[in-house]
Amino acid sequence: MIKSVYIHIPFCKNICSYCDFCKFIYNEKWVGAYLTGLNNEIKDRYMDDPIKTIYIGGGTPSALSIDELKRLFKIISVFNTNDLEEFTFECNLSDINEGLLEILKNNKVNRLSIGIQSFNKKNLAFMERNADFKDALKKVDLCHQYGFNNINLDLMYAIPGETLKDLKKDLDLFLKLNPTHISTYSLILEDHTKLSSKNVSYIEEELDYEMFKLISKKLNSANHYEISNFSIPGYESKHNLVYWNNEEYYGFGLGASGYIDDIRYQNTKNLKEYLLGNYVLEKEILGLKEKMDYEIMLGLRKLKGINILEFKNKYSKDIEEVYNLKPLLKSKDLIKKKGYIFINPQKIYIMNEILIKII
Repeated sequence: MIKSVYIHIPFCKNICSYCDFCKFIYNEKWVGAYLTGLNNEIKDRYMDDPIKTIYIGGGTPSALSIDELKRLFKIISVFNTNDLEEFTFECNLSDINEGLLEILKNNKVNRLSIGIQSFNKKNLAFMERNADFKDALKKVDLCHQYGFNNINLDLMYAIPGETLKDLKKDLDLFLKLNPTHISTYSLILEDHTKLSSKNVSYIEEELDYEMFKLISKKLNSANHYEISNFSIPGYESKHNLVYWNNEEYYGFGLGASGYIDDIRYQNTKNLKEYLLGNYVLEKEILGLKEKMDYEIMLGLRKLKGINILEFKNKYSKDIEEVYNLKPLLKSKDLIKKKGYIFINPQKIYIMNEILIKII
């Protein structure tokens, strides 16, 4: 049974310099056509599963007008949401107002993810974004007035020219907003972004690591439950845990990915193809070994790691028979404790190197 849905809205009022997600500058005509295509895809592929989590991401979903949002929520009203636990909607600070919050509240949204990234003027100029702390205080307070108490804030760090002092100030300001969840991302220089055409280099790896340690230390009273994510206990992202637990989910919309019936798929990023009904670009049919590999790659992102017994019940295989973990346990890259195998918290920063050794 599939219990989660991701919906991609590829429209933005501004394109950030680092963004490699599927996106377009907002265009009313395109939005109308896109929502028609999205409606057709959902009707074609949704199989009446009872849904527990929904995540509307982008792009910038809050870039849509009130009328367009009403149409979007009418489209997704076909989902069986009797058991709905978490409904996340991504938005930018500049889009938050009473009209937006009212329509979200009226359509069962109960979690907001606000893409702030930084309050540092140099960082914001580099990312081609805008954010103001006083405005953020007002907007977050307005969210609370409308009953939105489950709020994630996105923070990006390791920006060229950024110092530890800059990051500490950002963290202090983020914490003053009293979020229930913070997602932190070290800058990745991707192809097909504005930055890819400029002569931009990563910061020194040692400084990046010091920044990661500063974040972990500064947020040490929070629940660091996934390499990039911190929350007040009980406010972990239920939707994202579906990904990290290697569970199946629907992905609807341009560029969305999904995992259904042992098939991982990626939707086309070509709007013309999507509107013609040619939704899926790529499919990966998973055998037992591939499914277990994904379990390793995703499950070890969680700081508590992989439950050994659950792995065996899921795949009828002993994790230590499938993968040669002894050298990594001996070197303390991995730790085995209380029925779990997890990456040593002191080595979580080099997680990718450890995963390569396992796979």
